[in-house]
Amino acid sequence: MVFASLEFLTLFLPLFLCAYAVCPAAWRNVTLLIGSWLFYGWLSPRFLAVHVILTITAWTGGLLIDALREEGKGRVRLLATLIVLNTAVLCWYKYANIVAGTLIDTIIGYGVLPPDWQRVIMPAGLSFIVLQAISYLVDVHRRTVPVERSFINYATYISMFGHSVAGPIIRYDWVRRELNQRYFNLQNFSLGARRFMVGMSMKVLVADTLSPVVDVAFNVQNPSFSDAWIGCLAYSLQLFFDFAGYSAMAIGLGLMLGFHFPENFDRPYLANSIQDFWRRWHLSLSSWLRDYLYISLGGNRNGTWKTYRNLFLTMAIAGLWHGGDSWNFLLWGCAHGLALCVDRAWSRSTLPSVPPVLSHGLTLLFVCLAWTLFRAPDFHSALNLYAGQFGLQGIALGDELSATLRPVHGLAGLLGVVGVIAPLLRPYCEKQLGGIAFYAAALWPIAGFMLSFALIASRETVPFLYFQF
Repeated sequence: MVFASLEFLTLFLPLFLCAYAVCPAAWRNVTLLIGSWLFYGWLSPRFLAVHVILTITAWTGGLLIDALREEGKGRVRLLATLIVLNTAVLCWYKYANIVAGTLIDTIIGYGVLPPDWQRVIMPAGLSFIVLQAISYLVDVHRRTVPVERSFINYATYISMFGHSVAGPIIRYDWVRRELNQRYFNLQNFSLGARRFMVGMSMKVLVADTLSPVVDVAFNVQNPSFSDAWIGCLAYSLQLFFDFAGYSAMAIGLGLMLGFHFPENFDRPYLANSIQDFWRRWHLSLSSWLRDYLYISLGGNRNGTWKTYRNLFLTMAIAGLWHGGDSWNFLLWGCAHGLALCVDRAWSRSTLPSVPPVLSHGLTLLFVCLAWTLFRAPDFHSALNLYAGQFGLQGIALGDELSATLRPVHGLAGLLGVVGVIAPLLRPYCEKQLGGIAFYAAALWPIAGFMLSFALIASRETVPFLYFQF
């Protein structure tokens, strides 16, 4: 069950909201927790079991860390043990398949019959749940947040179905006050519902519509220049509108219930440098990597070389966090790590500044080329796509993609481009159109939601891309 599905929109969400509205305020955390666990149980009872075990472990660990009030090796060892435990669970589910696959390929290469391997299925949202648990434990250790003594409150924080499946990565400190007191009222509900409709429109009208084009383009045997770049640009739009759409839906659901989650995207494709891109893309992950990984490695405090080392390692680990079905994710993270190092070195050198237009173009080009590596099923496929993008396999559109493309895909791509540059056009539109722009801004989410609902009812549900991470 995903947000953009008939089961969620016509069954789960209405029933949950009715229960949430009629229960006393003191029982709303319990209602939200039960609803969230039912949501996970709907996905898979095994997912729910793993989720509950990790929740109990982190909550108990926070109490134990707080009980060791004196700073010392015991407190640090306990924190390290809890972090290793959470990381080990994540690594098993995320990387067991690729490690086993690599070993099996190696064994086959030596002419030995490989053992049978049962694929490990990744529980939905595990990556996000583990990062939230680690941030909570570290913050309790640092004494930047008080320990949560109520299991219901902590479990509600870690389990909220709105954000735990695919982000944003919410820190305990951001919601701890609203876990105890929040306002479930018409104003918050209306604003949250509007945000939810905007996110659903982004997901269904753009991302899901472009999904077939991306699937075909990234599976063409010898993609031409046109095949490779149509696939790359379509995926760049699909990924952004899928993930940003999910984040908007999660933020909207939170606001409907009285929680104020921070923004997760800030016009990333308008960035003018790779550093600027990471200040705008997946903000909750970027800030998590900065505060709990980059700074813990030493940040920029121990000299130039170690600063670059820490930047590179942080992004390499970020790449590993994203996936375990292919080593491409690690390579993608390393590429971004190198780009950040080059960007930092250039900005601190005496070399001339890159003109803004050229800087924006180069940043967008690098990001799109890196998305090719991110989306390709394996490294060989990525190299094949790069050969197409650099014109080594012809220029003309191939038969597979030509048979797939329809006018609706062009409309979805155009809508996506308009959505990307809309922030630049908004002041002009408001100035020129006045009241018309106001009413259009107020009414289009409703129209987009109704059209999205009709499309959901008429075609197969497309899972959110970040469910796999």
